[in-house]
Amino acid sequence: MTDLQSRFATRLLRGLLALALLLPAAVPASPPGAGAPRLKLVGYVMDGPTLPAISAGKLDAINFAFALVDPRGEVYLPGDTASASLAGLTALRRDNPDLDILVSIGGWGADHFSEAALTPQSRARFADSAVRLMREHRLDGIDIDWEYPTLPGPGISHRPEDRVNFSLMLEEVRARLDEAGWQDGRRYLLTIAAADGEAAQGLELARIGRVLDWINLMTYDFHGSLGPTTGHHTGLDRSRHAPPGSRTTVQAVDEFLAAGVPPRKIHVGVAFYGREFAEVAPARDGLYQPYGRFVDSVPWRVLRERPGRDGDVRHWDAEAQAPYLWNARSRHFVSYDDPQSLAAKAAFVRERGLGGMMYWEHRHDIDDQLLDALRDGLDAATQETTR
Repeated sequence: MTDLQSRFATRLLRGLLALALLLPAAVPASPPGAGAPRLKLVGYVMDGPTLPAISAGKLDAINFAFALVDPRGEVYLPGDTASASLAGLTALRRDNPDLDILVSIGGWGADHFSEAALTPQSRARFADSAVRLMREHRLDGIDIDWEYPTLPGPGISHRPEDRVNFSLMLEEVRARLDEAGWQDGRRYLLTIAAADGEAAQGLELARIGRVLDWINLMTYDFHGSLGPTTGHHTGLDRSRHAPPGSRTTVQAVDEFLAAGVPPRKIHVGVAFYGREFAEVAPARDGLYQPYGRFVDSVPWRVLRERPGRDGDVRHWDAEAQAPYLWNARSRHFVSYDDPQSLAAKAAFVRERGLGGMMYWEHRHDIDDQLLDALRDGLDAATQETTR
């Protein structure tokens, strides 16, 4: 192929890709008579000196957390262990050949997204470096976790133009992924992590929904150190004691659906950790009460041992479909997810025809207790169609 033919082929491919971006992304339908497709289960795995034990067959995708963006807008892996961790994750394909491994770029406090999305040149630099990193480590796609476009977060750069610029960035990354996929004979994934309410105002949801394979909806951290009261930090529905309009998983999903995101592209997020509050007012066993200080996040592997010990009593809020711990002696309150609440959320995902579920973070589980609750709950959709 001559240089002229090569340039023509490249321009033709980019033109076709640009046209494809204007069309709604199709969600594959099941063939007549087939059972329901397996609902996806996506887990975030943080970097570390060693990887945790991972039952690859129970997962459909793993998001490695995190790659970062430098001041020039290029994507890079921080630290000394990330490359080895990615190699360990891709090795899991021996146990599950269908397992997708994505690199997640960003996370809470990650900066320089606004600059990376600002101009055509910076967006191209971001996309090229992200795709290059993905291919170098033999990954299956890219997950972008910008928290949050147009908002300052914990001191990150931001501007009103982020809303449109993020859409342009995602379209650029999608085009680069499709070019790479054409060369490699496959299709690469593009996903994002997103939140509801104010955080969603910086997203053109209907537009980006056309280029994304799915959205990992962060339906957790509804209550924490920034709020005046305790509450369900990852409740499914609204408690009778919650203020009107308070955030819930149901409300978040409804918001994204109303904005034009296809149901199958929404993955409900769940927490493998709890939020603990101290010096809590004792009314209603500490639920939706003022508190003196926020203690910390508590992983499930610690939380599972606490009910019935040292005064911690588990309660169940039937309206919110959420558990919580209350210690009347120490006046500590903990909001969290457990197998019962995860089963309720999986049922909600099945009932609403959503695409699956996501969790943060794998190291917080123990003996697959929460992972099994999610996998069993999601697989019930397939079992129901084959009866």
